[in-house]
Amino acid sequence: MRPKRQAHPIEEESYRIMRELVDLSHLPPLSRAVAERVIHASADLEYAESLVLDEAVLERGREALLGGSPVICDVGMVGAGITARRSGRTASYVADGRARRISQESGVTRSAAGFRVALEDLEEAGEGAVWVVGNAPTALYELLGMEARPVLVVGLPVGFVGAAESKAALLGSGLPAAANRGVKGGSAVAAAAVNALIYHDHHERD
Repeated sequence: MRPKRQAHPIEEESYRIMRELVDLSHLPPLSRAVAERVIHASADLEYAESLVLDEAVLERGREALLGGSPVICDVGMVGAGITARRSGRTASYVADGRARRISQESGVTRSAAGFRVALEDLEEAGEGAVWVVGNAPTALYELLGMEARPVLVVGLPVGFVGAAESKAALLGSGLPAAANRGVKGGSAVAAAAVNALIYHDHHERD
């Protein structure tokens, strides 16, 4: 069941202002919900042009989220920002001792190592899981090289080193994805995209 949420008047006013500044009415419902929440979280209107969203992919991702599928995040800040989560596991393995050891032994970043550990812990190669990257391009590259079978990858890492390239690789991989083009991103916008899917109601304001 969709979590119930009462928006604060300040948030409602913020959305009203945002809708005056950018017209997203051409987008289908879930794509619009994600775009609006990402723009609201970042106060960055450029996401209206840079986000790459597929309605059918988002529908399947939302069903998985509401059905309790695991959500694997590259860093703890992403998981902490997914405030709408009511059922299922939301986890980051970046602080896991196994990830620390893999990072030290192989030289990969802790976030990338955390994804390796996550896949070991998930059954059936994580089929049906939602993977969320908001910080580390290296974690996104790691996911692309693994034998994971995600229902959705939210790829919104930020930075001048590898972020744009990793998202381009995701969008070209054939995996079910929600991402943006360019260097912008971050934990807050990645969490916002996931929250948008969980909270969305087809009967909400179009």
